[in-house]
Amino acid sequence: MVMQPVLEIFAADDFTLWPVGEHKSYGYLVLNGELTPVEVGTAVMRIADYNGFEPEEEHGPCPTDPLGTFLHGLLTMPDLLAAGGFRVTDNATGTVFVEPGCCSGLETWLDWLEVLDGTGCSSFGHNPSSMAERVGDSVRLTLDAYGDEDSPVIELPVDQVRTLVTGAQRDLQDFLNLAGSWAEQHLPAHAAAVTAALARALDLGPIQCPAS
Repeated sequence: MVMQPVLEIFAADDFTLWPVGEHKSYGYLVLNGELTPVEVGTAVMRIADYNGFEPEEEHGPCPTDPLGTFLHGLLTMPDLLAAGGFRVTDNATGTVFVEPGCCSGLETWLDWLEVLDGTGCSSFGHNPSSMAERVGDSVRLTLDAYGDEDSPVIELPVDQVRTLVTGAQRDLQDFLNLAGSWAEQHLPAHAAAVTAALARALDLGPIQCPAS
C-alpha cells in the first residue's frame, strides 16, 4: 500500500517562461525528491497558475513583465491552493482507495491527522468522493462514498496509515527542497519568495538545508 502526494496538472503547450513537460489535462504528477527539472518546472507552473487570480488591492499593483505577472498571485496571496492531495493505492493490485477529487488540495493534507487524532473523518473532494474514517483501531478508506455501491473499500491499522502519512509528508518536503534548488537556477531573482510561497501552498515549513 502506498500513499503519494499528487498534483493535478494540465496541458500547457504555449507556456514559455521556463521549461515544462508535456502532460494531458486533468492528470496527476506525483511529487517527491526524484523529479526531473522539467517535472519540477511543470509543478511550479501549475501551482502558480492555479493561484493566478487577481489579488486584492492591498497586495500591490501587478507587475507588467510576463514573469512578474504570472508569479504575482503566488507571491502575494495569503491563502494559496495546490489542486491534488494524497492518493492511496494498493500497488499489488493497482486498486485506488483514495483519489483526490475536485476541490481537493495538497494544502489540506493535514486533514489526514484529523482522521488519526481528531474528528476521525475527512473527505477529499468529489467525483470521486473519497473518504477516510477512523473505526476503532483501524481507518476505513472508501474510493467513492457517494457513488457506486461496488466502490473499493479497505480497512488499515491506524499505525500503518500514520506511517503512510509520514512517508507522503516526507515526499512533499523532498519536493519542496528540490523546488528550492530549481528556483535558484531558473528564477534567481524570485527564488526565495517562490520557495516560501510553495511551502505555504503545500502547508509545509521552510525547506530543510542539507547538512554540510
